[in-house]
Amino acid sequence: MKESGTRYKGQGARGIRRSGFNLPLSLLLAVGVLFACTAQAGGQIYTPLSASVRTVLQRSVSDQASPKLAFASQYEADFWLNKMSRRLQKSLPDTEYRMNFLKTVHYEATRAGLDPQLVLGLIEVESGFNKYAVSREGARGYMQVMPFWVKEIGTKEQNLFHLRVNLRYGCTILRHYLDIEKGNLFRALGRYNGTLGKPGYPNMVRAAWRNHWAMPSRRTASYHYPSTG
Repeated sequence: MKESGTRYKGQGARGIRRSGFNLPLSLLLAVGVLFACTAQAGGQIYTPLSASVRTVLQRSVSDQASPKLAFASQYEADFWLNKMSRRLQKSLPDTEYRMNFLKTVHYEATRAGLDPQLVLGLIEVESGFNKYAVSREGARGYMQVMPFWVKEIGTKEQNLFHLRVNLRYGCTILRHYLDIEKGNLFRALGRYNGTLGKPGYPNMVRAAWRNHWAMPSRRTASYHYPSTG
């Protein structure tokens, strides 16, 4: 899966505050890198898959078909990309990379039957848009995917720090959890973060989605967020 040139289909890392200690610059930089690469996220919990489910997920993550336009028109594509790009500029300052990131998010989310804005909210909470984030549990990349998924449904050469690989896995996994929970987004997000039944993480993702990324949509989502968990 190539990370550059992707066509479109359709700050969790915190800085270090000075606290009065006179530390060498090299040590401060080293600590800064450690903090920047540690995401404030949980991790998916391994549960055995049936042979049929494993086959479906393997097919999903291995598909390398070229991304195609998922918008009704070029105008809608440009409108969405420009709108989201302005919102994402502080987190991803490089324009070319930011646009490629957004095209990939939109393609992979739409392919999995997810709202791309929901996926942006999840990434904001999971990794703060830090490509190389690693959680205490070992989850990796933008969508904080646990490495056991590669062993379970992927191939060893797939790198979870690669943009499209990470988003392909993340969106596939969230879709899988939504299917298990019959469209209940609250419970699916709990499974995604390894905190099933607890409201903190699902509510954080929902708030980020609604407050920072949501746009009016004419399509009906294939999931729902109940008033109670």
